[in-house]
Amino acid sequence: MSRYFEELDYQITPLGALSLRRRREIATGEDVYEIKLNDEFLMSSKFTTSEKALATLALRALSGDGHKVAVGGLGLGYTAAAALDDPGVRSLIVIDALKPVIEWHEAGLLPLGRQLAADKRCRFVHGDFFAMARSPETGFDPLNPASRFDAILLDIDHSPRHVLKSENAVLYTFQGLKKLSEHLVPGGVFALWSNEPEDPAFTEVLTAAFGKARAEPVVFYNPIQDREARQAVYLAWKAQTSS
Repeated sequence: MSRYFEELDYQITPLGALSLRRRREIATGEDVYEIKLNDEFLMSSKFTTSEKALATLALRALSGDGHKVAVGGLGLGYTAAAALDDPGVRSLIVIDALKPVIEWHEAGLLPLGRQLAADKRCRFVHGDFFAMARSPETGFDPLNPASRFDAILLDIDHSPRHVLKSENAVLYTFQGLKKLSEHLVPGGVFALWSNEPEDPAFTEVLTAAFGKARAEPVVFYNPIQDREARQAVYLAWKAQTSS
């Protein structure tokens, strides 16, 4: 391996071949970390604006402090780190179905790994977010079954219409979102990252399931394609009084 490219790890997972790569950009001297699943790029440290916005937009929508937060999808850790930057966050669990991703952070293979692992408010959970979402009786926290959260942040699928596994699509239906809302305290917020621009039809489904929802555009410059990129963060609020 050269100092310009290095495959840090490669493992076969239930979802396919997973690899962690580091490459150095000659022009900037910047190290870029990338995660690939089979032939598809899942994420890159080159583009983190919307991953950070997922946390900041959701937590900005909450009042007070002492918040309990759950994140679906660890990835490169930018959403989790942005959540921990908020002083109002008391505890954070990060759920990922890919155990190697958790191990990369714990071993310090990723730039944010040791920071997240050392923060006493943060805990990694190896599990299937979508299966957990269907079960309010057990929930997202194995140590505290049926816990309710002030915020649930989700960044796993590419968008509600472009999912990594076909069974994930159920979550983005009215019934799936209503079930997910049971994991929130009254007034809690659900935030969803999407690699695609705002989808009015999905915002309508969110609104029907939660009562109040909106899509926030996230716009940034993509130097690789030399154009403006547009992604979205969806926000939905659980009613203050449960029905």
